[in-house]
Amino acid sequence: MAGEGIPKTMEAIVCHGIKDYRYEVVPVPEVGPGEILTKVLAVGICAGDAKCYAGAMLFWGDKDREAYCQPPIIPGHEFICQVVKMGEGVADKTGLQIGDNCISEQIVPCWECRFCKRGAYHMCIPHNIYGFRQPVPGAMASYMKFPANSITHKVPKDIPAWQAAYIEPLACSLHAVERGDIKFADVVVVSGCGPLGLGMVAGAKQKSPAMVIALDMFDWKLDLAKECGADRVFNPSKCNVIEEVQKLTDGYGCDVYIEATGHPSSVKQGLLMIAKLGTFVEYSVFGSETTVDWTIIGDTKELNIHGGHLGPGTYPKAISMIATNQLPMAKIISHQLPLKDVVKGIDLVNKSSESIKIVLIPSGK
Repeated sequence: MAGEGIPKTMEAIVCHGIKDYRYEVVPVPEVGPGEILTKVLAVGICAGDAKCYAGAMLFWGDKDREAYCQPPIIPGHEFICQVVKMGEGVADKTGLQIGDNCISEQIVPCWECRFCKRGAYHMCIPHNIYGFRQPVPGAMASYMKFPANSITHKVPKDIPAWQAAYIEPLACSLHAVERGDIKFADVVVVSGCGPLGLGMVAGAKQKSPAMVIALDMFDWKLDLAKECGADRVFNPSKCNVIEEVQKLTDGYGCDVYIEATGHPSSVKQGLLMIAKLGTFVEYSVFGSETTVDWTIIGDTKELNIHGGHLGPGTYPKAISMIATNQLPMAKIISHQLPLKDVVKGIDLVNKSSESIKIVLIPSGK
């Protein structure tokens, strides 16, 4: 259906290995029944993309894990696209039409494994996330294909593309908040005010807890956290944040601690800060192993430790929050760069001090 004017080749970033991302010309994907060809309008650089580029064990394996990344592969799982061609059956299944702006959830489920059949599709065993696995090339290109098994959402056209690229990370943030099982009387701490952390602050605030506290090493990011809904903010480099949180909670500590930095010191900080019977949510990618005294989890505090992964069921809420201007998007999207400047963008993500969310804009060629 449709597809007129689509070129045979396109620009793309191709990951060939650690610190080996190349700007290339590759074929435009072909689509079959149930598949969607889209034109990429914008694509974000995730901290996971930056850590994959740098060689993090999660992506390249270690003695206990096989490599997750399968090069050569086009990266990119945070994106907004426009439908340009649809295979047979797509319109009836998705309600999409040619010209619609849309997003596909970052994982393409198999719908056959134990987890998919139980509804936990974000834990799908093949675990085909765009931009890392061979069956699902990502969005750092002019065009990308949504497979027949993908989960798609229509996105209002009045959301600018550079803002819509934040839907995926915001959906992840909201899932982390849900994993916190936040109650009205809770004091919630979000550690790290990057793209995920800011979304977590905004999402936690919508749960109406007693207090939302944001932590970050940069004061300008803490100012932005206030705009996202944080009641109090603290810089761990300027004060003892554990003592500050204890002062605000009559010495008990926070009820929910959401870790969004991927830094070992934030993990230890959270375990010391959190109240007995509290909930610790881990939602980040670490560059190396992290060691803490696990005694505090069981014998000392009897904590609930919840992992968080992807954004199952939270995309509609993320789209709604951006569409209704509930976040300071012009400040969260700190940089827009041409696609070919991906390494420059990754460097900005890794520096952290100068950026929040980096968005790449393909030329369309």
